[in-house]
Amino acid sequence: MFRGSLPLLPVAPVLVLVIGIATAFAIALLGIAQLRRISDDASSLRAAAIARTLAARMRVAAVEERPEIVGRAARRSGTELLLVEQGGQILVDESFGPPNKAEVQRLLAAGSGETRTALGRVRFAARPLDPPLDGIAVLAFVSAPSPPPGYVPLVNAVAALTVLLLGVAVSVAVAFTKQLRDDVEYVRERIVDMARPDAAPTGQPIPLRSLDQVGVLTAAFNLLVTRFAAAERSYRADLLQASEMDKERSAFLAGLSHELRTPLNAILGFAHVLESEVDGPLSDEARESLAVIRTSGEHLRQLIDDILELSALETGTLQLSRGPVDVRQIAEQVVREATATIKKKPLGLEVTGESRLYAYADKRRVRQIITNLVSNAVKFTTRGSVTVTIEARGSFVAIVVRDTGPGIPREQTAAIFEEYRQLGDVQSRRRGTGLGLAITKRLVHMHGGTIDVSSEMGRGSTFTATLPHLADPGTIVESSSDSRVIDLSSDPPPRPARLLDSMTPPPMPLPPRKGEG
Repeated sequence: MFRGSLPLLPVAPVLVLVIGIATAFAIALLGIAQLRRISDDASSLRAAAIARTLAARMRVAAVEERPEIVGRAARRSGTELLLVEQGGQILVDESFGPPNKAEVQRLLAAGSGETRTALGRVRFAARPLDPPLDGIAVLAFVSAPSPPPGYVPLVNAVAALTVLLLGVAVSVAVAFTKQLRDDVEYVRERIVDMARPDAAPTGQPIPLRSLDQVGVLTAAFNLLVTRFAAAERSYRADLLQASEMDKERSAFLAGLSHELRTPLNAILGFAHVLESEVDGPLSDEARESLAVIRTSGEHLRQLIDDILELSALETGTLQLSRGPVDVRQIAEQVVREATATIKKKPLGLEVTGESRLYAYADKRRVRQIITNLVSNAVKFTTRGSVTVTIEARGSFVAIVVRDTGPGIPREQTAAIFEEYRQLGDVQSRRRGTGLGLAITKRLVHMHGGTIDVSSEMGRGSTFTATLPHLADPGTIVESSSDSRVIDLSSDPPPRPARLLDSMTPPPMPLPPRKGEG
């Protein structure tokens, strides 16, 4: 155990000692850094003052007097001075080693700062002469000592204070930890007993031996043990109940799908037969009634398909058959189909963006994703336009669906991807289960893509889904090992999941025409 190898009694004083020394060292470093900063600032100000003063002298001095004036100023100030042209040519040199032309140009461009010369680390300042002599400048170099003056007294003071404070702190730490060690060791032994393999999972309360901080900790731990035991019992009961409910839900959906699909297929089949006028011409009223029957039946079948598909996604039984998919081509097909359903709406649908842009995805699921996004946009847009844009974004193909609908409140943008959720109150909601966007999000994530939405109230919404981009579709052959896909809109495969058994009834024979036996 950690406590046995490093007892508390020596650890605490050593820790206090280490922290104290580290703190004193940090304070000393900060003090030295501050002294250095002050020294550098003073050197910079002195260099600027010398350069400014010498530049003023140079403006009124004759050319032949300039070397003498610069030399006298360098000796009196104890600095290095240069009189240079803006191009880097040195006119007067009063330094211990002049810099090269490129270095002079760099110093003139900088104006001031830090560099190194024969004196060591220096602060420099450049001051050009006023016109018409602005092509000439003065460079002044002032030594910036390191370490800065005054650091030795600071270090001595910090060291003395550190020794004093550490002595007091270590004494207090030794006395405190000696008493604390016994109490903590008592609690530790009880916790070790609780950790034995043959002990109860929730543990046993620890006897309360003192009323100090360790006693408070013991009481809090006992309360935690009690609550943990209650939470474990509740968790096991809820887990058992959830397991039973999941089994019941699976059985209910399987039975419900069969019971609903059988009569629904019969209704749709007979509606199709009647619309074919096998028994003679139909009146306009009869045609309208049959259209209502067929539309409502198709809507109900779509609701059933959505519920079953979401169940397959949740259980992980839905698989993808990946291959090269021309996203623009599928988008155009979806828009053509959607255009035929909105003839009464003043709404325009179009597809823009790049053509022959391939994604590595399941073709059927890509169509489902685009259909859900376009249907959602058409459903909530009464006038204006719905635009589908296909474009490449790095290693992904982006499907962007923009509409001019009412928009989505910012605080509700995350909720629209939840199951069985529709925005607005009950009266304003459109027909549907609220599963379309939830299924779309899961399908996009299965492909390794992302989906998000941005919206502005009164201006419309923009949904963006991304799928993996396939730069060269000729290099990929559609996978057959992952081609078993659960088709919930037609006959299901043989028992891929419990929910999909026997959902499609046998073919229904057509009634004979009039006059046939």
